[in-house]
Amino acid sequence: MSISSSRREFLQRSTLGLGALAFLPYCTSRTSPDAEKAVGGGKAGATYTNPVYAGQFPDPFVLRHEGTYYAFATTGQSQKKDGRIFSILTSKNLYDWEEVGGALTPPAGSEGADFWAPEVVFVNGKFYMYYSRGGGAINANVGHRLHVATSDKPAGPYQEVALMDVPESKFTIDAHPFQDTDGSWYLFYARDFIDSNDGYYPGTGLVVDRLIDMTKLANESRTVMRARHPWTLFEANRRMPIYDNKVFAQWHTLEGPFMRKHEGKYYCFYSGANFLTDRYGVDFVVADSILGPYSDAGAEKGARVLHSVPGKVRGPGHHSHAMSPDGKTEVLVYHAWDEAMKERQLCIDPLAWTPEGPRCQGPTYTPQPRLT
Repeated sequence: MSISSSRREFLQRSTLGLGALAFLPYCTSRTSPDAEKAVGGGKAGATYTNPVYAGQFPDPFVLRHEGTYYAFATTGQSQKKDGRIFSILTSKNLYDWEEVGGALTPPAGSEGADFWAPEVVFVNGKFYMYYSRGGGAINANVGHRLHVATSDKPAGPYQEVALMDVPESKFTIDAHPFQDTDGSWYLFYARDFIDSNDGYYPGTGLVVDRLIDMTKLANESRTVMRARHPWTLFEANRRMPIYDNKVFAQWHTLEGPFMRKHEGKYYCFYSGANFLTDRYGVDFVVADSILGPYSDAGAEKGARVLHSVPGKVRGPGHHSHAMSPDGKTEVLVYHAWDEAMKERQLCIDPLAWTPEGPRCQGPTYTPQPRLT
């Protein structure tokens, strides 16, 4: 696989047989015999070793509900054995995970489409799942659109109830719902910008909009951040079918937004660059108001929160945040490539709030102490 291959083409290939891949044994190729006992099991052990789940599990999002963690992941064009879309794992402790099937009942007319990056929130007794679908085998020239589905149970089945369209964008992905401290709901997402105004690069950037209710946008979007640093390059001389086959000299990517309010400031975390490369990682922008303006000062040279470790960890990112079972430690839940770059696997490491800003205490690949 060339690292210049398109994201759509790669995902079509990498998600084939996903249902079977999810049952593969835990990877022990980077671990010692003692560490093997801690990977994906060893419930009495005091350590864990990444990956905590070694099957294919890209773009992980974790919801905790009534003492159980539910992890959701991208399945691309594949369905689980139960015929549903999006993989689900459950855990009581963030380290020992069990597969429970798929989440989303395939919507009518979606055959052959790609489904990406589910995120779930619980509001007024109902679970809302946000995700994107589009492109895929039927029509590679069709861009992604945001959708929302609902369920009465955290593990589903979810039924699609609404399209949350962004008319000014032909490619809109990675929806992230966030409730502010005043009770208002917002939706962060990633969308394409094809201009180079104000010195920004063409590519996928970050946006926020207010939610009128859980299934409808206010259509008052604000740009959170666009690419302006070389390290976020996705691909040079990239031909884009959805833009009439135009070739962009540099196409950049900011994706996977996740909002975290900390000590009165708004931190929008994101993943940047090409997910196949060692430049891919997690950074952040910060603002005093949820609608911005946001600053990325300090992000000029590369991802600061989470980044590759040469020869050990490649492409960590597209993460979510969770709290440890005792509620004391914030962790990043993210994916990273296996050694053969065939699977993006589920990993977990603590997050620290430092004077320089948020920093992941990882990515780790050796035994680490478990959080209680």
